[in-house]
Amino acid sequence: MLDNLLDFNCNELTEYIQKSGHKPYRAKQLLKWIYHFGERDFSKMTDLAITFRESLINTAKIEIPAIEFDHLSSDGTRKWLLDMGTKNGIETVFIPEENRGTLCISSQVGCALECTFCSTGRQGFNRNLTSAEIIGQLWLANNKLREQENYKLLNGDERIITNVVMMGMGEPLANYRHVVHALEMMLDDAVYGLSRRKVTLSTSGLVPAIDKLSLDCPVSLAISLHASNNELRDIIVPINKKYPLDKLMSSCVRYIERAPRDFVTFEYVMLEGINDSAEQAKELIKLIKDVPSKLNLIPFNPFPKSGYKCSKRTVIKSFQEILMDAGIVTTIRKTRGDDIDAACGQLAGQVQDKTKRTQRLQLI
Repeated sequence: MLDNLLDFNCNELTEYIQKSGHKPYRAKQLLKWIYHFGERDFSKMTDLAITFRESLINTAKIEIPAIEFDHLSSDGTRKWLLDMGTKNGIETVFIPEENRGTLCISSQVGCALECTFCSTGRQGFNRNLTSAEIIGQLWLANNKLREQENYKLLNGDERIITNVVMMGMGEPLANYRHVVHALEMMLDDAVYGLSRRKVTLSTSGLVPAIDKLSLDCPVSLAISLHASNNELRDIIVPINKKYPLDKLMSSCVRYIERAPRDFVTFEYVMLEGINDSAEQAKELIKLIKDVPSKLNLIPFNPFPKSGYKCSKRTVIKSFQEILMDAGIVTTIRKTRGDDIDAACGQLAGQVQDKTKRTQRLQLI
């Protein structure tokens, strides 16, 4: 069985190469070919010794997820459905903007947390992704984007993907080991060399894992908040029953002590008649007052049988104004890629559910 080199960080690859009887400096040469040049064919890595290349051909591979579908939105957003085997698939989304390019990466096939407003949560859960499957999404997107006509003039060292957000399918902190391993590779200068400030992990609030992340691999943190009190959050973000808001807010304060940014981002999906009242905005102000933060209001993106509607634009603006008047930096997220179901909350992929959640929902 061939070893997938995307599973190895720099130190692990160095050890792997040394055990094969080759010089340790070959690891960084190999990483440059894989990640900077996007090369998968060992025979084309011309500055590596022939004996080393032959050894790699016989023992190793660079395996990335296969593409099932590749969709391009009218606004330039691009979404890939990637084959994870056994009829499972995940989705990865690239969002181009004037001064940056953001890749939204998945961490699981499906999600076990059952947030009621999220299409991924309705699909159930199959398995965690490996670190190779996570970093492989970045490898694939980076190389596929360079094939686009409008990117042909870019120099090899010029970044197309400047930012990575762990906001795709799944709860990243529920796949802690593989996600952190992939994050470390993204940050490593020998791999992608992304800034900690430009890599964001979004979580529904697994408090012990937030504390652990602050020690192991502090990157920018986003919290999927979506409610101003425990009573509502217990319903729409059920993990709140285990880690209620007081514990979550305390973990955010602790995280900032080690974080690359001096604030946490709170994400708040706007659901008509559910969480969008003026009273709830004022309640939200009290909730986050001790946490250096900014708030991102997300217009709800519909999906079949969700049971929710997006708040009216005027209501969202009024909600924002209440928060801004209290001194909280509050933005309204611009919806991107909704014509190809690539917007926030719409990612579904293909999930062979092991939780029986999809069967339960069919009975409702």
